[in-house]
Amino acid sequence: MTIENFMNKAISPWMNQEGPASDIVMSSRVRLARNVRDLSFPTVFTEEEAGKMLRKVENRLGGQYLPGLGTLEMVRLKELQPLERQVLVEKHLISPLLAKEFEMGGVLITENEEVSIMVNEEDHIRIQCLFPGLQLREALDVASRIDDLLENELDYAFDEKLGYLTSCPTNVGTGLRASVMLHLPGLVLTRQIDRIISAINQLGLVVRGMYGEGSEALGNIFQISNQMTLGKTEETIAEDLDSVVKQIIMQEKVARDTLVQSSNIQLEDRVFRSLGILSNARILESKEAAKCLSDVRLGIDLGFIPNITKHILNELMVVTQPGFLQRYAGGPLNPKERDIRRASLIRERLALEDKPNEE
Repeated sequence: MTIENFMNKAISPWMNQEGPASDIVMSSRVRLARNVRDLSFPTVFTEEEAGKMLRKVENRLGGQYLPGLGTLEMVRLKELQPLERQVLVEKHLISPLLAKEFEMGGVLITENEEVSIMVNEEDHIRIQCLFPGLQLREALDVASRIDDLLENELDYAFDEKLGYLTSCPTNVGTGLRASVMLHLPGLVLTRQIDRIISAINQLGLVVRGMYGEGSEALGNIFQISNQMTLGKTEETIAEDLDSVVKQIIMQEKVARDTLVQSSNIQLEDRVFRSLGILSNARILESKEAAKCLSDVRLGIDLGFIPNITKHILNELMVVTQPGFLQRYAGGPLNPKERDIRRASLIRERLALEDKPNEE
């Protein structure tokens, strides 16, 4: 497979789209957790109940066309190879938990991969919408439309006082998790990020790494989401997060301006050193790759590097993960082999960016 074909097939279409504030906000995600009243929850359900749940959701939404998003197709996870399930995790289409406990699980995915609906994860149904840039309102609107389609036919587990009932108490109420993926090199380099994270936590929000709970904030990428799902409407939760994110965007821009004004040559040197490593290294560990990709993305945003598209960070942060590297290689790789393959893939991808200038 050529690098062009691999990238075209590997990357979700939305990753190459522009979104509001996409120089800082990589993506917005909304997830609704729902359960059905007459079946045991997934933590204790039987194989028969799990099968019944899969059929219910597939019968209602399988083949459903969503205007502007495409048709939902059901994927039963037990029919996939382990590497294929890992790739779905790396593309944020399913959770690591569903990939691990896959026997009774399924996921409905639209053609553009902006919508994925997990079945039999921690809850019976988890509706997820993933949009480029800062588009929480848009993502919530789509998730709510899908929720309505299901609620017309399924009797949700719902309590008049508590709201939607979920397997984990922290999701009871709206069942909504709204999150935004931010690239914040300015706040990290000016050493303001710890203060910002502390302030965010005091607002009832939580800051995590790129792959959610327990993951590290590699490449200056931070995921911010709501912690409370009870006591507010879905709209208010999304609006509150949107408001905080806009303030963070403003502070990140100020930090970047400060860096340019106070240490422009040092910043340029850092950016081009990282570009040199990515363009020439033969072995790249994931942490070093993430750090260099962050520097190059910052250099693109600041205009230091005019001939590389800004989407490259989104793409390469995904396709340099273990699952994708092994898929590209066509088989299992040990950690050392993955580091070599990661360096090779990044070199080939950057070489594609140079092609227009060579013609």
